[in-house]
Amino acid sequence: MKAEFLEMKGSHGEIRFFAESVDDLWHLSHLIRPGDLVFATTFRSVETVTDRIRPEKPEKKPVRLGIRVEGVSFHQYSNRLRISGVIQHGVDEGSHHTINLDAGNEISVIRTWHQVDLDRIDRAVKATSTGAVHILAIEEGEAELYRIRQYGPELVSTVVQGSSKGADTGARGILFERVAGLLAEVTGTVVIAGPGFVKDEAAKYLKAKIPDLADRCITVETRRSGRGAVTEALGKGVLERITGDIQLKREAGLLDLFLERMGKGEPVAYGRAEVEEAVRAGAAGQVLVIDEMVRNRKVADLLEQAEKTRAKVTVFSSLFDPGQQLAALGGIAAVLRYRLK
Repeated sequence: MKAEFLEMKGSHGEIRFFAESVDDLWHLSHLIRPGDLVFATTFRSVETVTDRIRPEKPEKKPVRLGIRVEGVSFHQYSNRLRISGVIQHGVDEGSHHTINLDAGNEISVIRTWHQVDLDRIDRAVKATSTGAVHILAIEEGEAELYRIRQYGPELVSTVVQGSSKGADTGARGILFERVAGLLAEVTGTVVIAGPGFVKDEAAKYLKAKIPDLADRCITVETRRSGRGAVTEALGKGVLERITGDIQLKREAGLLDLFLERMGKGEPVAYGRAEVEEAVRAGAAGQVLVIDEMVRNRKVADLLEQAEKTRAKVTVFSSLFDPGQQLAALGGIAAVLRYRLK
């Protein structure tokens, strides 16, 4: 992500974004909210006199429009961000329009920016300088390759060879060979995670098969397999070791802290009503919230109030396991400085 701060008056102003990847589109889906004013080049049917004479459908042409946002949706499988609203600047003012934003597109956003937004922008910009990280979760008879996106792990491919238990060495070799075919096109860091010795044997085979992998491969021992191994590896700080981007690790660590304190009966709050009471009282030290809730205007105001009381706000990805656990607790929680009466 590239971000250019343009005309700013205090916390209000225009930031121009250039989305370079699907990760950037996901970040933008949480930075752009209903009520914002956005400008982008988009395609719209512009009717001319000739069009009115002929019955054919008018041709869509590129135009620069400013729309007041009503809805934002991220489509990760089509790698597209859709922003809908009412045109306020440009042709057909007052009409509804949808901007389809792809990686490689530019968009300007005018709104009041909170610290939680600036933190996300900073993470997105820094992430651009690092290559994609992949985690290979491997066990006897099966391997799953995940690409680590900013919003969490994305399953790339699954390889199954032989039975899950007691596979012979021949089947294991075939499994490793098929995995090597998957990794042949991967240029970034690869983490090989899983329980037991299979991951170590896989790492030895893959480094021999793909010589340049030796300098960009890390092995991590986990108790779980599959997606669970990925979550466990992230919780052990593997991203911090590789890229210095600790957001996913922080999410897992903060949720563990919250659950530990709740289990001990120490002061915490969860659910919107409890957290709102804690923030009003100035008791919230850490506020945990899933990204989907940040779009809600009342929740955004609550987070702004929390920041004014010097609470640290962390936005969790709803697509990553800690965020899904937080969603089960109401989507928002807080670690308290002291117990409320």
